Amino acid sequence: MMQCVAAGHQVVALANLRPAENTGLTDELDSYMYQTVGHHAIDLYAEALDLPLYRGFIKGTSVNTGRVYTTCQEDEVEDLYDLLKLVKDKEGVEAVSVGAILSDYQRDRVEDVCRRLNLQSLAYLWRQNQETLLKEMISSNIQAIIIKVAALGLDPDKHLGKSLDQMEPYLLELSKKYGVHVCGEGGEYETFTLDCPLFKKKIVVDSARVVVHSADAFAPVAYLHFLKLHLENKGESSGTFMINSCSCEVSCNDEDIFPSPEEDEPQKSIPVIWKSLKHNSLDFTETFRSSGRSLSGYQWFSGITAHFLPSKGKNAQEAAREAFSSLQANMTSEGLKLKDIILVHLYVKSMKDFNVINSVYVTEFDLCPPARVCVETLLPDGVLFYIDCLAHKCDVAMDDVLRDEKLVMHVQSISHWAPASIGPYSQSVKVGDVLYCAGQIALVPCTMQLVSGGIWTETIVSLRHVERVLQAMRQETALHHIITASCYVTENKYIPIARSVWQKKLQECRKVEDSEMYHHVTAVCGLLAVVVISHLPRDAAIEWHVVAVVDDPLKRKHFATKMLSEGFQIECESVESSSASCASVSVRLSLISPPASQLDLDQPLHDLVAVFRQAVEKLSEDCSASPLSFRAFFKKDVFDAETLQTGLQEYLEKYLGKKTPALILVPVVDLPGKELIHITCWLS
Repeated sequence: MMQCVAAGHQVVALANLRPAENTGLTDELDSYMYQTVGHHAIDLYAEALDLPLYRGFIKGTSVNTGRVYTTCQEDEVEDLYDLLKLVKDKEGVEAVSVGAILSDYQRDRVEDVCRRLNLQSLAYLWRQNQETLLKEMISSNIQAIIIKVAALGLDPDKHLGKSLDQMEPYLLELSKKYGVHVCGEGGEYETFTLDCPLFKKKIVVDSARVVVHSADAFAPVAYLHFLKLHLENKGESSGTFMINSCSCEVSCNDEDIFPSPEEDEPQKSIPVIWKSLKHNSLDFTETFRSSGRSLSGYQWFSGITAHFLPSKGKNAQEAAREAFSSLQANMTSEGLKLKDIILVHLYVKSMKDFNVINSVYVTEFDLCPPARVCVETLLPDGVLFYIDCLAHKCDVAMDDVLRDEKLVMHVQSISHWAPASIGPYSQSVKVGDVLYCAGQIALVPCTMQLVSGGIWTETIVSLRHVERVLQAMRQETALHHIITASCYVTENKYIPIARSVWQKKLQECRKVEDSEMYHHVTAVCGLLAVVVISHLPRDAAIEWHVVAVVDDPLKRKHFATKMLSEGFQIECESVESSSASCASVSVRLSLISPPASQLDLDQPLHDLVAVFRQAVEKLSEDCSASPLSFRAFFKKDVFDAETLQTGLQEYLEKYLGKKTPALILVPVVDLPGKELIHITCWLS
């Protein structure tokens, strides 16, 4: 609550659920959701805070205990729904304060209730460092005592009734010895607050008795049952408090980060004149394509297009619905459903249409939507948006069903951690050992507004969001686990900044890795594509999109080659995960020098695909990953899209046959240096 007040919110009411009187269990319910020990004293909070208190009974039990909660009338979560609905109806509240630090189970269920009641969940403690948080609680004059213990090292006779201030050194010791959560987030202990700066009166415990719930020899479970308490008035100065500066803020006075001098100046465009090209005879977005299904059940779909011509009487929502109907029909023909999609790229003609598109998009996905990347780019006239997506269907007959289980991170609470997923997308989806992340822009998590400070700040903050999402999915995961990254910027001059920050952050990861064990091996980091597009959500200057693998980056396989072709240079790189479950390939086509005459596009396209095939063939024998997507970022003012599409598709089918990936053309404003095409390919 103190964090909520510090963030500018006003606490207007309290709500509490207590054990039902007819259960005979008056203190401890062992609920998955709620602390019930100490509930007899909750009424004192209302007077201490001078706020109305609403109470309800816990009638349900923990019925639906899956990762994602869906409404179940017998579940104890529905008791929370009923109580918060009453409070909203009576007090007109707009948000709910949530104390979750690490529990996805509790956060997901509170968010579900809030979603149904149109309330905002505020979880300012979410994923904060627990040692830091404990120190902050103590320094903020929160007087809380331990009223339940349930962990190795916690003794009912010694520790019940002790304050957090008294317990801090011992809790830190237990954390080092046994991995105990110092804030009790693993259920190790529970507390009761006697005083804090928000209280107008403080609570005093006159008498209590110890109740042993489970007399385990190593980790006994016991709690305090209050017998008598009273309230005391506080001094005048007790109402003030300090919360540490918002952890969302970032200082960018880092002199170590700067673009290398040769990259400071954007390259001037070289005019290219092609031989006998057709012009706009066909909309390149019209062709629906899909890759084959990989051995582990992955398939990529591209070319899902919403055509929108107001002159023909169709509105944008109808165009969007038609596009999704087309996607659904094509997926159904492959035995897939929309819920099987794990990653979506949404390219829009204009960000002005985003809200309309989103209003339809949100109706197409359930409680666990796919991760999503959304940017504005140079689509043909008459196109509202252009989608491609990756789907995964796990074959139940396979031995590795559990290995390929889908885990979704869909945090909707406002916090200091990373931006809340307030739209129809998840921050990350994990299948097997691969993490597919949503695009991240530099929103301040606690305000959901774009950070101020310019491109440097935006670059650092948005990449920090990426890292925090990766760590939340799996604690050891960091930026060097990324295997492929796309960075979208809105101006050419931002390219060297993005690259510089990317390299510096990767070097920091390498230093940590190197200091731990390796001194002679370099981690093989992800392949980065930086492209200039016309517009990003919220007028951001930069957006990062990454795919990471929970593997050993020091044991990845790396391949690189380059060749000349008709005055062009083709550079190709590939990175294969150490687990051999997936790989990423990058191919760049650059013009070396100003052409003396008209250029033929056919040979460079042939060589580009041939080099790509070579990279695929260089994958290890253990790697059974198939090419799924072939995303070609191309400079719109240089190429005729139809010729590019026809040529690439022809050579892909010629060289890869049934393993032809889904071709995705993305017209962009600019690319780094002399690049004309930058291709990124995902293999899984």
